[in-house]
Amino acid sequence: MHSIRLDIQDNVFDKVIYFLNNLPKNDVKIIENNFIEEDWSHLESEIDKGLSSGISDKSHEEIINHIKRKYV
Repeated sequence: MHSIRLDIQDNVFDKVIYFLNNLPKNDVKIIENNFIEEDWSHLESEIDKGLSSGISDKSHEEIINHIKRKYV
């Protein structure tokens, strides 16, 4: 038996799982890893855009909390 790791976008995840679930059960075992790494580095550009836009009067902490709610 072989193992692979797939990073699947949310918009196709259900289709991939549907396909895998229709393969013979004794040949395929699905083990979903729900672990999410807390890597906020991808949010830096969002924060910079918000802070430099000049249209927000929110504090830095309010902006961070809003972005975390949006992406987590």
